[in-house]
Amino acid sequence: MKRVFEMADLVEFIEKEKYSLILSVDVMEHIQDDENVFGNFYESLFPGGLLLISTPSDKGGSDVHHHHSNSFIEEHVRDGYGVNEIKTKLEKAGFSNISTRYTYGKPGQLSWKLSMKYPILLLNLSKLFFVILPFYYLITFPFSLLLNILDVNKIHKTGTGLIVKAWK
Repeated sequence: MKRVFEMADLVEFIEKEKYSLILSVDVMEHIQDDENVFGNFYESLFPGGLLLISTPSDKGGSDVHHHHSNSFIEEHVRDGYGVNEIKTKLEKAGFSNISTRYTYGKPGQLSWKLSMKYPILLLNLSKLFFVILPFYYLITFPFSLLLNILDVNKIHKTGTGLIVKAWK
């Protein structure tokens, strides 16, 4: 099997009915023209194809918990999606049979802070943290892994992430 890697602008990228699955992980919160991209995804899927999205929710997904807070991730154009907001945008693009599920409940939020947020913040303070980082992960990784296992095996009423499935 020949493998090909290509770069493309999702706002412009369409390959009519070429894919049976499109996976978007931590992408849509960075794209201003998300409705156009959802339309491009729809056009690029075979009939019956699946779009699977993992994205921050509007419940603090970009670690923003108050209206006047800013994300520590400056590249985000939105802090997260509301369940109804993303469903409406996907329906407008043509998708049906849309399901959403919250991720990053309490265990997942703690794991994310230990494994992602704190190391990034520490690296921003000093590049010397690169020396300490392997030892940091030796200590925190087992806890983060356990917290992630607990998180994915629980249905959350709310959470800072969303998993969205939408079929063409």
